[in-house]
Amino acid sequence: MIQHHTFESLGGAKHGWLDAKHHFSFANYYDPKKLSHGELLVINDDRIAPHTGFDTHPHRDMEIITYVRKGAITHKDNRGNKGRTTAGNVQVMSAGTGIFHSEYNLEDEETNIYQIWITPKKRGVQPEWDMAEFPKAPVSKALSLLVSGDGTAPLQINQDARIYAGRLNGDTKIQHKIIGKAYILISEGNVDVNGYKAKKGDGLAVSNETSVSLKAVSDAEILIIEVPGKHKAR
Repeated sequence: MIQHHTFESLGGAKHGWLDAKHHFSFANYYDPKKLSHGELLVINDDRIAPHTGFDTHPHRDMEIITYVRKGAITHKDNRGNKGRTTAGNVQVMSAGTGIFHSEYNLEDEETNIYQIWITPKKRGVQPEWDMAEFPKAPVSKALSLLVSGDGTAPLQINQDARIYAGRLNGDTKIQHKIIGKAYILISEGNVDVNGYKAKKGDGLAVSNETSVSLKAVSDAEILIIEVPGKHKAR
């Protein structure tokens, strides 16, 4: 089963410096039909004005992944981690027992990010932060594995989840196998997903499917987040 959520149908909020679209219920946006997708709790499509950002604030027992689509985000936390993640790259943070951090757009242009929250496999782990650069060349056979919980990806999180991403030239076709539930984000371009015509900003929630067929109708960029099907408190 696939549920297609167009960009126009997403909830959201505007805060002057921040223009946010929410794929799931978040903050003051509430939709009882969009509370989570398995262990996936949050996907925010955030546009952050130049020289603004999220002031220092706490998190606990949450896996937070940031995919930068445009511009750059600068991270700083109370454990001494600092880093600037640029467009096309990813940072991950396991909040664990607790961490205070800030995320700023220190650039002279707007920064656009996907902010992704996944529940942890275990609570109370040691907080961690990391980032990685990834190849920018278009893929032809398979999306690149960016994040996992089993040591098979450059970035690790505390959950049996995977995040794949890649740029596809127009007319490229890929068959992607799925484990558990999946949520597909169209970061750029137009993509046919099992017959659904999806465009930039859209999301597709996939359940009870072993694979999906992806065809880039134009040059495109895709993220696929795979998570366990049911939330289990630890």
